[in-house]
Amino acid sequence: MNEKKQLEERSIYQKMTIAGKKIGIDLFVFTPEDVDQRKKLINGMFYQVQSNKWTRKWTSFPNLIFDRARLQKSYRFTQLRQFRSRYHSLLFLNRPLGDKWSTYQTLKENSLISPHLPATKVFTSPDDVLQMLKREGIVFVKPINGTGGRGIMRIEKCKNPKLFYIQGRDLRRKIIHPQKIHAATLGAKLNVWTSNRPYIVQKGIQVKLPDGRVHDYRMLVQKDGSGNWGVTGCAGRVGPQKSVTSNLHGGGIAVGMLKLLEVWIEDEEKIKQVKETAEKLGVETAKHLEQKYGALCELALDLAIDRDGNVWLLEVNPKPAREVFQLAGEKETYNQAISKPLEYALWLYNQKALKVKRAKKTATSKERK
Repeated sequence: MNEKKQLEERSIYQKMTIAGKKIGIDLFVFTPEDVDQRKKLINGMFYQVQSNKWTRKWTSFPNLIFDRARLQKSYRFTQLRQFRSRYHSLLFLNRPLGDKWSTYQTLKENSLISPHLPATKVFTSPDDVLQMLKREGIVFVKPINGTGGRGIMRIEKCKNPKLFYIQGRDLRRKIIHPQKIHAATLGAKLNVWTSNRPYIVQKGIQVKLPDGRVHDYRMLVQKDGSGNWGVTGCAGRVGPQKSVTSNLHGGGIAVGMLKLLEVWIEDEEKIKQVKETAEKLGVETAKHLEQKYGALCELALDLAIDRDGNVWLLEVNPKPAREVFQLAGEKETYNQAISKPLEYALWLYNQKALKVKRAKKTATSKERK
């Protein structure tokens, strides 16, 4: 629920309810505030397909829980952590990941993933930015817990070594227009920018299209109805003019991956190799993070692809939205993005039921002996 007590992602849950009914799953939505600990009941929100209305009713705890809460500093997220701690024995489809820095460190351990990670470090002082700028030429300063492109600053060296070119988005996603800044004032600017929360410094990848707009790619990796990881889809995102990010909530537009790569790289054989590399990276990332953090069912990868066709993993989002595929005109991919978590949930439930059945059978056999 947002600050106005309205249900976020309402349309997604409606579509999930419809998809769930087709395979025998009943779905309802709830928050920790809806739980009555004493009665062991939940005042859940149910979508009524025929009337197209949401209603509330008291219900027992579900067989499986699909946690959609994003990592954030808020009382709502604190409530969620308390809920997960209190009801840890329940079957969750996914587990929380760490912040950007801890996730980066975890991914760095994998030799197949590490070459695709831009150099990253925790911001401790403006010197961290200046040192990376000397090596890389472009640097991004990002909030460790930021989402949606909020609070990101892009810094680029100018031909004049005493000047830097900066632009970004503030914490309300408002575009900070490009401006030149003197080296003597950059430190003070960075200290003010990073004063309210921890930040990381990351090597920038040159992803400006011929028209000056930046672009990247959102890849969705999900488990299927057999419990196996696979790439559901990957779509391109193009940011608005003068924006350093391509997030859809910040005014970006969605484009098919191949369509965007044809403009960016052009060479058909190289495009094929890029797609294969990106998909292998996506599955390997999901498997590695699940091994480190515990049960997961889906992840979104934000990818940058440079002019040479190198694939860079910028961020991992464990609670991804799906509208990028709908907006890119990829209806079938969008439908799969909604149904796959449900298919995996059903498989997981059946696996648990099978284990219980085997355990009972083994216990009965021992009693007879």
